[in-house]
Amino acid sequence: MEFLSNSVVLSRMQFALTAIFHILWPVLTTGMGIYLVIIEGLWLKTRNPDYYLHARFWSKFYILNFGIGVATGIPMEFQFGTNWAPFSEAVGNFFGSVIGFEASWAFMLEAAFLGIMLFGWERVNPTIHYLSTILVAVGANLSTLWILTANSWMQTPSGGEMVNGKFIVHDYFQAILNPFMVNSVMHMFFATLETSLFVIGGISAWYILKERHPAFFSYSLKIALAAAIAVAPLQIYIGHLSGEQVYHYQPTKLAAMEAQWESSPAGQPADWSLVAIPNEKAQKNDWEITVPNALGYILEFKKNLSEPVRGLKEWKSEDRPHMVGLIYYAFRVMIAIGFFLAGLVLFSTLQWLRGKLSAENITQQRWLMRAWMFAAPLGYIAVESGWIVRCVGRQPWTLYGQIRTADAASRLPASNVLVSLTGFATVYSFLFIAVLYFGSRIIRRGPNLDLPVPGVEITKPAVDTTPGEFVPDERPVEAQQ
Repeated sequence: MEFLSNSVVLSRMQFALTAIFHILWPVLTTGMGIYLVIIEGLWLKTRNPDYYLHARFWSKFYILNFGIGVATGIPMEFQFGTNWAPFSEAVGNFFGSVIGFEASWAFMLEAAFLGIMLFGWERVNPTIHYLSTILVAVGANLSTLWILTANSWMQTPSGGEMVNGKFIVHDYFQAILNPFMVNSVMHMFFATLETSLFVIGGISAWYILKERHPAFFSYSLKIALAAAIAVAPLQIYIGHLSGEQVYHYQPTKLAAMEAQWESSPAGQPADWSLVAIPNEKAQKNDWEITVPNALGYILEFKKNLSEPVRGLKEWKSEDRPHMVGLIYYAFRVMIAIGFFLAGLVLFSTLQWLRGKLSAENITQQRWLMRAWMFAAPLGYIAVESGWIVRCVGRQPWTLYGQIRTADAASRLPASNVLVSLTGFATVYSFLFIAVLYFGSRIIRRGPNLDLPVPGVEITKPAVDTTPGEFVPDERPVEAQQ
């Protein structure tokens, strides 16, 4: 238990805990914000009451995630001043500015219009309300932009140089548009959107399986599916582009991601291990299943194999990432989930084209609905796995190639860090249980289908219909008023 007396290790564990827990909540708010924009836009265009009631129902999950995200995000940022003060002092003139942009541009915009989005349905003009929903979604996704910009700069620092232990920025735009920035932002943007779509689809599938308002929730499932048709394959492609960037800018991380110990010279494609048991002490894989030449072709993607694929043995132990097994399998979990979700989208689309997802037939697709329920948490696992690869694979650097993690941490008594780490673990466990409780409560209660819909008079159907279906007053709004 030597790590209990190492303040650097404990500080890393504390930041990992807070980051892994915090990222769960913005993932849903950023993606669901876009979904709410889509669903409210459909209501304004069609005046179909179902869309209005969907917007009211799904916004409950938005506010739940927003509240927990704020509560867990602020303590995480405070650690840059408590546990990572030397790092903040060295890079604060750029890193601090970008984090400040996230708070002032993104969080403030989202918070300013959130109240109107949640409580202004019957108090403001529908156009003003829709504008508020759009601005809330923009604010949520601006957070992704600035956080990923800051983290990408840590991966590929540019736009300045280290002078006497401080990073001096010469070109802010070059620093912001660092080599990792665009692909990283896009990869995270589609990750949040894809995760949200499958959460919405999975919850909708649960209602359909329970035969609670199946016609109503077939709307949300099919909207999620329609968006996922574009998002799922795009996410895989952008992930591939990100892998190519790692190959060129962070070869040690790539070697750890692939448990590649030996180098493959230029012109000779490297083998790709499907599964392996990495052995860091022996600097080899104790067991593996490989696909001959596949890694070289995957990395170069139609290009000439002009560069070698370097193995971990090319670097000293202190200059390369450790926990290779964690990085290796986190990467493969992320990939496997990405392809599973794409496959589920493909199969669901085929069923949709065959008419199996109509309001009359969708309750019969029980295995498909179970698959969507199974897929609901997978996006979270993929996101967490991706961040593990991204941050653990960057080690031993906090600012890649410039500031080592051991030098970036504050010199704190290990006992103090252990107390704060234990406190965070306790509070976050309580918050997680609370979120599960309130989230399940929202699901158990279901949507309020008796809410008055602005501009539409709901009439009682003459015959019994599937729960969740509405027969609107088809007279013009002026006549209804």
